[in-house]
Amino acid sequence: MRLFHISDLHIGKQLHFYNLKENQRLILKQIVRQIDQYCPDALLIAGDVFDKSVPSGEAYTVFDEFLNDLADCKHPVSVCVIAGNHDSAERLQYASSFLERNRIYISTFPPKGQEEHLKKVVLQDSFGEVFVYLLPFTKPGYVRHMFPEGTSVSYQRAIEEILSREEIDFTKRNVLLSHQFYISGAQYPKTCESEQAYISVGGIDSVDVSCVKEFDYVALGHLHGSQWMLKPGIRYCGTPLKYSVSEASQEKSITMVTLEEKEKEAKIETIPLVPVQDVRKERGTLEEVLERAKKLQKDRRKDFISVTLTDEAERFRPREQLEEYYPFLLEVKVDNSRSRVELSEESQVAHVLDPMEAFRNFYQEIQGVPMNQEEEELILEVIQKAKEEEA
Repeated sequence: MRLFHISDLHIGKQLHFYNLKENQRLILKQIVRQIDQYCPDALLIAGDVFDKSVPSGEAYTVFDEFLNDLADCKHPVSVCVIAGNHDSAERLQYASSFLERNRIYISTFPPKGQEEHLKKVVLQDSFGEVFVYLLPFTKPGYVRHMFPEGTSVSYQRAIEEILSREEIDFTKRNVLLSHQFYISGAQYPKTCESEQAYISVGGIDSVDVSCVKEFDYVALGHLHGSQWMLKPGIRYCGTPLKYSVSEASQEKSITMVTLEEKEKEAKIETIPLVPVQDVRKERGTLEEVLERAKKLQKDRRKDFISVTLTDEAERFRPREQLEEYYPFLLEVKVDNSRSRVELSEESQVAHVLDPMEAFRNFYQEIQGVPMNQEEEELILEVIQKAKEEEA
C-alpha cells in the first residue's frame, strides 16, 4: 500500500501581499505529476486546504482544478481530506457526498452525536485491508457533549475520547489523519514564524502522541516544517510551498509512505517539490548583495527575497536599488552596530507579556485564584480567534 501525504496547502494565502495563486497552481500540478509517476493508492491531505475560513472565489477555483486533475490521473487514487484550523467545516464539506462517488472523502467535523463516528475509508492491497481514519481539527468545545456535564475537557482528553469510541482493531493496519499540535512528552516540535499565531503559549492546545502511537502511520498537519514525533511513522509532512521567510531553509516535499504486512514498520520517503519562485535570504553590505544579484540567472532573480544589510553607514534608497534586480523583494532589514544597540535598548524598556500570560496575571490579581482549565480554554479561543482575524 503506497500513500502520499501532504498538508497545509493554504490555498489563497499571500506572501507579504504577493499573490501566490500561480505558485500554488503549479505546485499542485507537480503533485499530480508525481501521483502519475509513483501511482499511490491514496492521497492524504491533513488539513488547512484553504488559508481563510471564507476562501475567495479564486482559491476555490485553484482547489477545484486540483480535484479535477486528481480525478483525471492515469492511476485511480483515493483522496482523503480533513479540515484544519484555517478551514471552514461547512464550506469545505460542500458537495462531499457527490465527491465520494469519485473517491474523494472529506471529513470536516468530529462526531457531533453519541451515535456518530469518525469517517473511515477502507483501502485494499495484497496484504489485506488498510483502515484510514479521518480526524479533523478538534477543539474541546466540539466534543463536550461526549462527557458528563461540568467535566473539564482538554485537547488531550478530547482526542483520546474520540479515538477510544472507535474501538479500533490494532491487529489490523490503521492510518490516522489528524490536524493538531502534537508533542511527545517534554519534546515539542519545531515551529516557525508563520505558525506562531495559531499555537498557544503554555501548550494548552497540545496533544501527546502517546494516544496515537498504535497506528501504523499518522499523517499530521498543522506545522509547516516536515518532522516526526516519537517515531518516523508519526509525521508532519510540512507545507508544499514556503509561506514565510522563516521557512527559507526548509526543504519542501511530498511524504511517500509504503505499508506492507502488519508486522513491518512503514517505509517513509520524501519526493522533493521544486517551486517556480523560491523564498531566500540574502545578507551582506548593499554592494555585496547587488554584486551577487548581478551574477544570478534571471529566473533566480524572481525568487521572493529577504535582505539583511550590514552596512554601518546609511545607504541611499537601498530598497529601490535592490528592486532593480529583485522584483519580488519581501523586506529589507538592517543589522549593524547601531541597530543592535537600538534593539538592546528597546528590549530593556519593558517586558511585553503575550495576551494569554497577561490575562492570567489579570485574573489572578482580580479573583485571587488562578484560572481553571475550562476558563483557560475559553480565553484561548477568544485570543486565537482575534489573531486569526488580524492575520
